[in-house]
Amino acid sequence: MKVFYNYLPNEFSDIEKILNDWQKLIKSSDFTLGKYVLDFENKFKKFLNVKHCISTNNGTDALILALKSLGIGPGDQVITVTNTFYATVGAIVAVGATPILIDCDERFQINVKRIEEAINIKTKAIIPVHWGGASPDMEAIMDISIKHNILVVEDACMGIGALVGQKAPGTFGKVNAFSMHPLKSLNVMGDGGMVVTNDDHLACWIKKYRNHGMIDRDHIEFWGVNMRLQPLQAIVASHRLDELNNTIEKRNFNAAYLDKNLRGLSENIQIPLRIKGNIETFALYMALFDKRDELKDFLISKGVEVKIHYPIPLHKQTAAQQDCLCSKDLKISEDQANKLLTIPVHQYLQIEHMQYVVEKIKEFYNI
Repeated sequence: MKVFYNYLPNEFSDIEKILNDWQKLIKSSDFTLGKYVLDFENKFKKFLNVKHCISTNNGTDALILALKSLGIGPGDQVITVTNTFYATVGAIVAVGATPILIDCDERFQINVKRIEEAINIKTKAIIPVHWGGASPDMEAIMDISIKHNILVVEDACMGIGALVGQKAPGTFGKVNAFSMHPLKSLNVMGDGGMVVTNDDHLACWIKKYRNHGMIDRDHIEFWGVNMRLQPLQAIVASHRLDELNNTIEKRNFNAAYLDKNLRGLSENIQIPLRIKGNIETFALYMALFDKRDELKDFLISKGVEVKIHYPIPLHKQTAAQQDCLCSKDLKISEDQANKLLTIPVHQYLQIEHMQYVVEKIKEFYNI
């Protein structure tokens, strides 16, 4: 049996509705921002229950734009977690600030207990990452931000469709970022991103900056850049948003099956704790496995396409050694990097696929 990781051929096997709207767009020649982008931004705004959604050409630029809008730059420090994708830290470096990397916890989320010890007079913001589509303890993080008067910018790139209690990831911080990369829960045919905020003044600045600083066709207020989402992708995202709740429901069903059948099965397997009342996107279904590399090769040989996210923590990357300050103790993330394995649980897999995965893991461990 083949348990495939890349679901995009299935995702876009039927694109008639998208093509019909693309034809309308092409006839309109509304190729720069315009109606289709605005319609999607308004639709996303209602989905998240926030005041302002400003679309961007990718999630990395959404993070950069969020940080720049808050005036974060040279001389400032930003605390984030070391087990994240490069873009989280790259965005901090891109605005001239210094990333402070701290450890994660057993749920693969930023270790809230380690945040305060990393705060100093230069600390301007915290970037909690909703890693894998799960969420850190956002209430505790917001309490810390209030206590120390530090901004929160959420990297909710994997969190579209999740819930932290009754709130969506990306709606806690001052300005927050999402991604619509093809392998995110809400995906387009290429790249896309979104910045969200409830602050009117910041939203006004962000809209101008992502479009060259323009007030209108003939005037600019300040020097900006081009971070615009393409209308073609806005159409794709709008259609995908219609299906997102079903996508999240199916992923959670598949993940729950793996949780139930792998948790407690063996001391060789560690499944992260799921927080009651939260909903995850399962952009990544990650667990810890002894003999990870051997298991990975075995599963792939049996047709189960597993991945590793990631074998080298950020603080051990060459770029990070040049540009980041790191906590002294990053043991949890280092240990996890040696055991982490990502198993596909996407919405196009059926229960028999999940049964097969469990069967092959049992076979490897002789359970």
